Amino acid sequence: MRPAPLACVVREFWDCVAAGLSPGEAGLAVGVSSTTGWNWFADAGGVKPRFPVDGPRRRPRLNLEEREEISLGVAAQESVRAIARRLGRSPSTIAREIRNNSSAGRGRYRPQYRFGAQRHGGPQRRPRYTPTAAQARSQRRARRPKLGKLAGNQLLRIQVQTRLDQQHSPEQIARRLRTEFPDDPEMWVSHETIYQSIYVQGRGQLRRELHQCLRTGRALRKPQRRAQQRRGRIPGMVNISQRPPEVADRAVPGHWEGDLILGSTKSASAIGTLVERSTRFVMLLHLPDNHGALAVQDAIVDKMTQLPIHLRRSLTWDQGNEMANHIAIAAAAEIDIYFCDPHSPWQRGSNENTNGLLRQYFAKGADLSVFPADYLDYVAAKLNTRPRKTLAWKTPAEALHELLSHPSKPPGVASTA
Repeated sequence: MRPAPLACVVREFWDCVAAGLSPGEAGLAVGVSSTTGWNWFADAGGVKPRFPVDGPRRRPRLNLEEREEISLGVAAQESVRAIARRLGRSPSTIAREIRNNSSAGRGRYRPQYRFGAQRHGGPQRRPRYTPTAAQARSQRRARRPKLGKLAGNQLLRIQVQTRLDQQHSPEQIARRLRTEFPDDPEMWVSHETIYQSIYVQGRGQLRRELHQCLRTGRALRKPQRRAQQRRGRIPGMVNISQRPPEVADRAVPGHWEGDLILGSTKSASAIGTLVERSTRFVMLLHLPDNHGALAVQDAIVDKMTQLPIHLRRSLTWDQGNEMANHIAIAAAAEIDIYFCDPHSPWQRGSNENTNGLLRQYFAKGADLSVFPADYLDYVAAKLNTRPRKTLAWKTPAEALHELLSHPSKPPGVASTA
């Protein structure tokens, strides 16, 4: 049996999670493995325990004696801060206690207004706070497990299920319910509650098969991992924010965007795509066996060195590990390389558009190793001889020919696509 972790280590782990680190990163930060950090996170249900392993760090809940003191303070019309000072509690704790556990009215406690009129409205009803009733209410709310909102409200559950059958998203359902039932909070529900009712075991108040009505159709929820966790930062990379301004307006030729189209998961095949921003001219990289850093390096250098030097100004790529040898590529091809921000495909708009066009020839999930290099050249030629609206209906090949014949003349009317 493994020894129990030290309480101080567990406490430091949760402090790291609260600071924004992933459970794996937090585990490494406190001296355990990434797997152990994820295990601690999963064992807690993804939520930091209310009390650490060595006991509570915060003050425990209010007890009956303290509630009796609060009752005396409310009866004497003391301020919330005065009651809090006497009990050594936070004023927000006292205000929340009076608001939530008063037997008459859940409004704000205003001791300065006795039984007269408020400043803004008619007569105010003073909350009637009884310590024994407040203790009973608090204990009732603290019972676990709690009945979910969708489980306890049949009308709300029917409304949600009906709209899911109509393929409305949980966020759309939550927003529409607030619009259609503005005066009935019992008919309000958050989109997260709907997701949990579908996915989380023990909270499945909705029919399990309703996950098929969601746009993803997933039977299991996909965790949202951080970009840094998904991909390590590439050493020595230069961010796109440092790219020269001339690249953005597409007036100067020789600036390229690059990416990979991946094949089936059973093979390591891929196709590299290089798109010139001014002309939309396409070159394809043949990667039938693997798309590792060395293979991508050789393919890019081989293609780029076929171009004249004035058409090799810069290359913009995403933060994929296949570009780990970017320094060697930049030196061999005599080109500057910049990297996009995570989750920002619009920073390579021309490349993303071209990858969509290539799906006409290379279907998603296909084994790309079956396509020889000459077929990739054929597909590139098909795209390069296709008229483009953004080039005033010239083809990319014609626009590139103009650049080679008249280097100072722009290729046509450019857009951001």
